[in-house]
Amino acid sequence: MSAIFHAGISGARGRMGRAVSAVLDAREDVVVAARYDRGEHPDLSLCDVIIDFSTPDASVELAQACAARGGPALVIGSTGFSPEQDAEILKASETVAIVRSGNFSLGVNILIGLVEHAAQRLDGRDWDIEISEAHHRRKADAPSGTALMLGEAAANGRGEDLEDVRTAPYDGITGARESGKIGFSSLRAGGIIGEHTVMFASDDEVLTLSHSAIDRSLFAKGAVAAAAWVRSRKPGLYDMQDVLGFRQA
Repeated sequence: MSAIFHAGISGARGRMGRAVSAVLDAREDVVVAARYDRGEHPDLSLCDVIIDFSTPDASVELAQACAARGGPALVIGSTGFSPEQDAEILKASETVAIVRSGNFSLGVNILIGLVEHAAQRLDGRDWDIEISEAHHRRKADAPSGTALMLGEAAANGRGEDLEDVRTAPYDGITGARESGKIGFSSLRAGGIIGEHTVMFASDDEVLTLSHSAIDRSLFAKGAVAAAAWVRSRKPGLYDMQDVLGFRQA
Protein backbone atom coordinates (compact mmCIF):
# COMPACT_ATOMS: atom_id res chain seq x y z
CA MET A 1 0.00 0.00 0.00
CA SER A 2 1.21 3.54 -0.77
CA ALA A 3 2.33 5.85 2.04
CA ILE A 4 -0.56 7.59 3.78
CA PHE A 5 -1.03 11.24 2.87
CA HIS A 6 -3.28 14.00 4.20
CA ALA A 7 -5.70 15.70 1.81
CA GLY A 8 -7.98 18.70 2.02
CA ILE A 9 -11.09 19.42 -0.05
CA SER A 10 -11.95 22.95 -1.13
CA GLY A 11 -15.56 23.32 -2.23
CA ALA A 12 -16.44 20.28 -0.13
CA ARG A 13 -20.20 20.84 -0.15
CA GLY A 14 -20.47 21.23 -3.92
CA ARG A 15 -21.28 18.40 -6.33
CA MET A 16 -17.67 17.63 -7.17
CA GLY A 17 -16.53 18.22 -3.60
CA ARG A 18 -18.95 15.57 -2.36
CA ALA A 19 -17.83 13.16 -5.07
CA VAL A 20 -14.17 13.71 -4.12
CA SER A 21 -15.05 13.14 -0.46
CA ALA A 22 -16.64 9.80 -1.29
CA VAL A 23 -13.59 8.64 -3.25
CA LEU A 24 -11.14 9.77 -0.55
CA ASP A 25 -13.18 8.18 2.24
CA ALA A 26 -13.04 4.84 0.43
CA ARG A 27 -9.22 4.84 0.27
CA GLU A 28 -7.04 3.46 3.04
CA ASP A 29 -3.98 5.52 2.07
CA VAL A 30 -5.60 8.94 2.61
CA VAL A 31 -6.59 10.92 5.68
CA VAL A 32 -9.03 13.76 4.92
CA ALA A 33 -7.62 16.51 7.11
CA ALA A 34 -9.89 19.39 6.03
CA ARG A 35 -13.21 19.86 4.26
CA TYR A 36 -14.30 23.44 3.69
CA ASP A 37 -16.08 25.90 1.44
CA ARG A 38 -15.72 29.51 0.41
CA GLY A 39 -15.38 31.86 3.38
CA GLU A 40 -13.94 29.15 5.61
CA HIS A 41 -10.21 29.07 6.35
CA PRO A 42 -8.68 25.65 7.10
CA ASP A 43 -5.31 24.99 8.65
CA LEU A 44 -3.21 24.43 5.53
CA SER A 45 -0.42 22.87 7.57
CA LEU A 46 -2.62 19.80 8.12
CA CYS A 47 -2.58 18.88 4.42
CA ASP A 48 -0.04 17.48 1.96
CA VAL A 49 -2.35 18.38 -0.93
CA ILE A 50 -5.68 20.13 -1.41
CA ILE A 51 -8.20 19.19 -4.10
CA ASP A 52 -10.08 22.31 -5.18
CA PHE A 53 -13.40 22.37 -7.03
CA SER A 54 -14.68 25.79 -6.02
CA THR A 55 -14.72 29.05 -8.01
CA PRO A 56 -11.99 30.94 -9.88
CA ASP A 57 -11.82 33.62 -7.16
CA ALA A 58 -11.59 31.03 -4.39
CA SER A 59 -9.03 28.96 -6.31
CA VAL A 60 -6.77 31.98 -6.83
CA GLU A 61 -7.04 32.92 -3.16
CA LEU A 62 -6.16 29.35 -2.16
CA ALA A 63 -3.22 29.18 -4.59
CA GLN A 64 -1.85 32.47 -3.23
CA ALA A 65 -2.18 31.24 0.37
CA CYS A 66 -0.40 27.97 -0.42
CA ALA A 67 2.37 29.79 -2.31
CA ALA A 68 2.88 32.20 0.57
CA ARG A 69 3.69 29.34 2.94
CA GLY A 70 5.35 27.00 0.44
CA GLY A 71 2.60 24.39 0.39
CA PRO A 72 0.56 22.27 0.32
CA ALA A 73 0.40 21.09 -3.28
CA LEU A 74 -2.83 21.73 -5.20
CA VAL A 75 -5.18 20.01 -7.61
CA ILE A 76 -7.41 22.64 -9.23
CA GLY A 77 -10.54 21.63 -11.12
CA SER A 78 -12.35 24.99 -11.13
CA THR A 79 -13.02 26.50 -14.56
CA GLY A 80 -13.90 29.89 -16.00
CA PHE A 81 -10.67 31.75 -15.08
CA SER A 82 -9.89 35.20 -16.49
CA PRO A 83 -6.45 35.85 -18.02
CA GLU A 84 -5.48 37.72 -14.85
CA GLN A 85 -6.52 34.76 -12.70
CA ASP A 86 -4.61 32.39 -14.99
CA ALA A 87 -1.51 34.52 -14.38
CA GLU A 88 -1.98 34.29 -10.60
CA ILE A 89 -2.19 30.49 -10.73
CA LEU A 90 0.95 30.37 -12.87
CA LYS A 91 2.75 32.64 -10.41
CA ALA A 92 1.75 30.42 -7.46
CA SER A 93 3.09 27.36 -9.32
CA GLU A 94 6.59 28.85 -9.07
CA THR A 95 6.44 28.00 -5.36
CA VAL A 96 4.10 25.01 -5.09
CA ALA A 97 3.24 22.03 -7.31
CA ILE A 98 -0.16 22.48 -8.98
CA VAL A 99 -2.11 20.12 -11.22
CA ARG A 100 -4.75 22.12 -13.06
CA SER A 101 -7.19 20.61 -15.51
CA GLY A 102 -10.59 21.38 -16.96
CA ASN A 103 -11.30 17.66 -16.89
CA PHE A 104 -9.77 14.80 -14.88
CA SER A 105 -11.21 11.97 -16.98
CA LEU A 106 -8.78 9.47 -18.52
CA GLY A 107 -11.04 9.14 -21.57
CA VAL A 108 -11.20 12.90 -22.13
CA ASN A 109 -7.43 13.23 -21.89
CA ILE A 110 -6.98 10.48 -24.48
CA LEU A 111 -9.56 12.31 -26.64
CA ILE A 112 -7.44 15.46 -26.38
CA GLY A 113 -4.47 13.59 -27.83
CA LEU A 114 -6.58 12.15 -30.65
CA VAL A 115 -7.94 15.59 -31.53
CA GLU A 116 -4.47 17.09 -31.74
CA HIS A 117 -3.24 14.28 -33.99
CA ALA A 118 -6.30 14.54 -36.24
CA ALA A 119 -5.86 18.30 -36.57
CA GLN A 120 -2.23 17.78 -37.58
CA ARG A 121 -3.28 15.55 -40.45
CA LEU A 122 -6.46 17.23 -41.71
CA ASP A 123 -5.72 20.41 -43.64
CA GLY A 124 -7.53 23.43 -42.20
CA ARG A 125 -8.25 24.73 -45.70
CA ASP A 126 -10.43 21.68 -46.33
CA TRP A 127 -11.58 20.56 -42.88
CA ASP A 128 -13.72 22.66 -40.52
CA ILE A 129 -13.60 21.98 -36.77
CA GLU A 130 -16.67 22.36 -34.56
CA ILE A 131 -16.68 21.55 -30.83
CA SER A 132 -19.96 21.01 -29.02
CA GLU A 133 -20.57 20.37 -25.33
CA ALA A 134 -23.53 19.79 -23.01
CA HIS A 135 -23.73 20.09 -19.22
CA HIS A 136 -26.26 20.40 -16.40
CA ARG A 137 -28.31 23.57 -15.99
CA ARG A 138 -26.27 24.75 -12.98
CA LYS A 139 -22.93 25.06 -14.81
CA ALA A 140 -21.96 28.73 -14.86
CA ASP A 141 -19.31 28.98 -17.61
CA ALA A 142 -19.49 28.29 -21.33
CA PRO A 143 -17.83 26.85 -23.31
CA SER A 144 -16.75 24.33 -20.70
CA GLY A 145 -13.14 24.08 -19.62
CA THR A 146 -12.95 20.72 -21.36
CA ALA A 147 -14.28 22.16 -24.63
CA LEU A 148 -11.59 24.84 -24.50
CA MET A 149 -8.95 22.16 -23.84
CA LEU A 150 -10.16 20.33 -26.94
CA GLY A 151 -10.06 23.58 -28.90
CA GLU A 152 -6.50 24.22 -27.74
CA ALA A 153 -5.51 20.69 -28.79
CA ALA A 154 -7.00 21.24 -32.25
CA ALA A 155 -5.30 24.62 -32.60
CA ASN A 156 -1.98 23.18 -31.41
CA GLY A 157 -2.28 20.43 -33.99
CA ARG A 158 -2.46 23.11 -36.67
CA GLY A 159 0.33 25.18 -35.17
CA GLU A 160 -2.08 27.98 -34.22
CA ASP A 161 -3.11 29.85 -31.09
CA LEU A 162 -6.74 29.14 -30.20
CA GLU A 163 -7.57 32.80 -29.66
CA ASP A 164 -6.47 33.52 -33.23
CA VAL A 165 -8.68 30.87 -34.83
CA ARG A 166 -11.68 30.72 -32.50
CA THR A 167 -14.85 31.89 -34.23
CA ALA A 168 -17.65 33.82 -32.59
CA PRO A 169 -20.90 31.94 -31.82
CA TYR A 170 -23.22 31.61 -34.80
CA ASP A 171 -26.27 33.83 -34.36
CA GLY A 172 -28.26 35.76 -36.94
CA ILE A 173 -26.93 36.55 -40.40
CA THR A 174 -23.31 35.50 -40.06
CA GLY A 175 -22.28 34.99 -43.66
CA ALA A 176 -20.17 32.06 -44.86
CA ARG A 177 -18.00 30.19 -42.38
CA GLU A 178 -14.38 31.36 -42.48
CA SER A 179 -11.87 28.67 -43.44
CA GLY A 180 -9.51 27.45 -40.72
CA LYS A 181 -11.61 28.64 -37.80
CA ILE A 182 -12.66 26.54 -34.76
CA GLY A 183 -16.25 26.89 -33.60
CA PHE A 184 -17.91 26.15 -30.25
CA SER A 185 -21.49 25.49 -29.19
CA SER A 186 -22.86 24.88 -25.69
CA LEU A 187 -26.02 23.33 -24.25
CA ARG A 188 -27.19 23.61 -20.63
CA ALA A 189 -30.06 21.37 -19.55
CA GLY A 190 -31.22 19.09 -16.78
CA GLY A 191 -28.62 17.00 -15.00
CA ILE A 192 -26.26 16.23 -17.91
CA ILE A 193 -22.86 15.37 -16.41
CA GLY A 194 -20.76 16.10 -19.48
CA GLU A 195 -20.88 15.46 -23.24
CA HIS A 196 -18.13 16.61 -25.61
CA THR A 197 -17.92 16.15 -29.38
CA VAL A 198 -15.29 17.32 -31.87
CA MET A 199 -16.38 17.27 -35.50
CA PHE A 200 -13.96 17.50 -38.41
CA ALA A 201 -15.97 18.19 -41.56
CA SER A 202 -14.91 18.46 -45.21
CA ASP A 203 -17.09 18.71 -48.31
CA ASP A 204 -16.85 14.93 -48.71
CA GLU A 205 -16.87 13.39 -45.23
CA VAL A 206 -17.24 13.99 -41.49
CA LEU A 207 -15.08 12.60 -38.69
CA THR A 208 -16.58 12.77 -35.19
CA LEU A 209 -14.70 12.15 -31.94
CA SER A 210 -16.71 12.20 -28.73
CA HIS A 211 -16.78 11.41 -25.01
CA SER A 212 -19.68 10.94 -22.60
CA ALA A 213 -19.44 11.04 -18.82
CA ILE A 214 -21.73 8.46 -17.22
CA ASP A 215 -20.93 8.94 -13.54
CA ARG A 216 -19.47 12.02 -11.84
CA SER A 217 -17.18 9.78 -9.78
CA LEU A 218 -14.88 9.37 -12.81
CA PHE A 219 -13.76 12.99 -12.40
CA ALA A 220 -13.30 12.57 -8.67
CA LYS A 221 -11.19 9.44 -9.15
CA GLY A 222 -8.97 11.28 -11.62
CA ALA A 223 -8.58 14.25 -9.26
CA VAL A 224 -7.60 11.96 -6.39
CA ALA A 225 -5.06 10.21 -8.61
CA ALA A 226 -3.67 13.63 -9.49
CA ALA A 227 -3.46 14.50 -5.78
CA ALA A 228 -1.51 11.33 -5.00
CA TRP A 229 0.85 12.15 -7.88
CA VAL A 230 1.44 15.87 -7.29
CA ARG A 231 1.99 15.83 -3.52
CA SER A 232 5.62 14.81 -4.00
CA ARG A 233 6.42 16.86 -7.12
CA LYS A 234 8.63 19.91 -7.37
CA PRO A 235 6.92 23.31 -7.91
CA GLY A 236 5.40 23.75 -11.34
CA LEU A 237 2.13 23.85 -13.24
CA TYR A 238 1.10 20.37 -14.41
CA ASP A 239 -1.93 18.83 -16.09
CA MET A 240 -3.41 15.36 -16.55
CA GLN A 241 -1.11 14.63 -19.47
CA ASP A 242 1.73 14.76 -16.92
CA VAL A 243 -0.17 12.71 -14.32
CA LEU A 244 -0.98 9.96 -16.81
CA GLY A 245 2.56 9.81 -18.11
CA PHE A 246 1.72 11.01 -21.63
CA ARG A 247 4.30 13.73 -21.21
CA GLN A 248 7.62 13.69 -19.39
CA ALA A 249 7.02 15.89 -16.33
